[in-house]
Amino acid sequence: MKRILFLAALLLTVAASAQNYNVLDEVRADRLKAAGMEGAYRFEENKLTPAPKGYKPFYISHYGRHGSRYAWTSRAYTEIGDVLTEAKQAGNLTAFGESFLARYQKFCEVPIANTGDLVALGEEQHARIAEEMASNFPKVFAGSKRVDALSSVSGRCIVSMASFTSSLQKQFPKLDIYVKSNHLGMCIVAPPEAPKDYVRKFQAVDPDSSSREKLGQFIRRKADVDGIMGHIFKDPSAVKHTGGTTDLMYWLYMFMGNYPNYSDPALFADVLTDEQYAQLWEVFNYDSYLTDITERYSMIPLLEDILNKADIAIVNQDTAADLRFGHDYVLAAFIALLNLDGFGTIVQKADDVKYWYQSYRICKATNLQFVFYESRRGDRGILFKILWNGREATIPALQPVTGPYYRWDDFRAYANSIIAAHPEL
Repeated sequence: MKRILFLAALLLTVAASAQNYNVLDEVRADRLKAAGMEGAYRFEENKLTPAPKGYKPFYISHYGRHGSRYAWTSRAYTEIGDVLTEAKQAGNLTAFGESFLARYQKFCEVPIANTGDLVALGEEQHARIAEEMASNFPKVFAGSKRVDALSSVSGRCIVSMASFTSSLQKQFPKLDIYVKSNHLGMCIVAPPEAPKDYVRKFQAVDPDSSSREKLGQFIRRKADVDGIMGHIFKDPSAVKHTGGTTDLMYWLYMFMGNYPNYSDPALFADVLTDEQYAQLWEVFNYDSYLTDITERYSMIPLLEDILNKADIAIVNQDTAADLRFGHDYVLAAFIALLNLDGFGTIVQKADDVKYWYQSYRICKATNLQFVFYESRRGDRGILFKILWNGREATIPALQPVTGPYYRWDDFRAYANSIIAAHPEL
């Protein structure tokens, strides 16, 4: 049996890898993908596989990232603005650099004042995702069942939760929806940001960090930094930044990915070519991968919460859904923890990370939906599937019953094996 499970997982892993070998071509052709985690949610037509005969959905366990926002830190605006302003004072801006600065100064006043806040698009994303969830699984929400929603204490997450639950309530007025946001709730929706005395740490081995290529070396090898800098500055070597060139490119990349969430995407499209943007995506995709692979075991409390609440819902069946609203770093590390679609694969070469891990899959309003199914006969066990941004995801470590459907007992055993292998310190 173990050999069968291994072979099945291996076939799924190979399939997932083969699907992503053209990822750089896709990123070059699509600036929304090049934006990585700063990009807006993309609504796509996803054909869902019918449930096995005799099974019906009855419960959903969900985690959603907040929707589109202004940059999470004002440094995404001030770092670039300060460098451009200093270069102007030194007479070191090209004609393009002068144009860039003029547009930048006019643009940034409102975003800086609203740093971290949800934008209108973010509300719309969550309302529509709720509509799609209800449309896909109306039987789950029929009647006067309960829905529990828990948000991070971040304002953008609270507003995202409000938009989502309001949309759900409009479609199913009889639902009893309970919303909550408090600091102890961070133990679940953002474990590393829980109150100091409640932060849990788990035994984990950092995967051979000494042999990883350093980010600064990777950006020098992969990105046209000289071309990017030379487009803006007359003498790039005279540009000084406290964090160095790699840090400056990070702030530029973050800004370029973020501003289209609330402004005309064409406004600064001339700052980077499609090729340069794709290069920066690969570099900072690698940076995100290193963080999430390292931090994945800190998301065990979220996994425990999903297990516990699902088991309660299976027995009681008075809860339609448990909804959670949080952040990108939680979702990315959690998905790596479970290795959905091979996302948490340990990669030896920095160049190969992009084939497994793509940061644009953790875009604004990214969401996971664990959809649970019961047999009408009641004697064939609970099945479930995972939707990741509306697409059916694979769990390479498990053998599906059919298509994207897995046995809940198998997943529970898999999850508990992860928890047991990484005990709390």
